[in-house]
Amino acid sequence: MGLMDKVRAQSTQLAQKAQETAREGKVKLDQAQAKRRADAMFRDLGATVYAERTGRGTPDSKDKIDRLVDALSRQEASQGLGDPDGTSPGAAPEEGTPPEGPPPAG
Repeated sequence: MGLMDKVRAQSTQLAQKAQETAREGKVKLDQAQAKRRADAMFRDLGATVYAERTGRGTPDSKDKIDRLVDALSRQEASQGLGDPDGTSPGAAPEEGTPPEGPPPAG
């Protein structure tokens, strides 16, 4: 194998590695953007539910809650909620994982 063949092989490897790194970077960027969108929707949903429950809701609060829940469901189905492990907030813990929160009173 001549020197030029070795150089070509190395440049091909470097190009493939660069493409792989770019794909990984895009995936991480997409996850971060999905998380930001989901976080904003969760924040709006929480604020709207809180206002509704404390008697400070507006006439369209229930419609807004429904719209936000629908939007979050679509976001989760299409891109996830931005969690790298693919879990959703409030998802059931994996077997063997202790539940979050205080232990049950007994």
